[in-house]
Amino acid sequence: MADEETEAELREQFTDAFEGADYPVSNPMDLVPALPNGPGTRFEAGDVSFTAMELSTKMSDAQDFPYDDVDSLVDDLIEGLKDKDMI
Repeated sequence: MADEETEAELREQFTDAFEGADYPVSNPMDLVPALPNGPGTRFEAGDVSFTAMELSTKMSDAQDFPYDDVDSLVDDLIEGLKDKDMI
């Protein structure tokens, strides 16, 4: 089971990072302009740490583009991380 605190921290970081994207987004590249440090933006919580680029690569099969809003994108990212035992 995912650590609830780690999941909550990542959910908040993802939302903060991706909420500024111009929705709907049709692919991961549509999210890059919203990221504070582009693809190198780092997400860290608990003992989990990865860049946006690493996240995109690892979650490519867990994302279901297009996304109409940040919440559905973040939900899929969190579920994908759980499915891959990354959180």
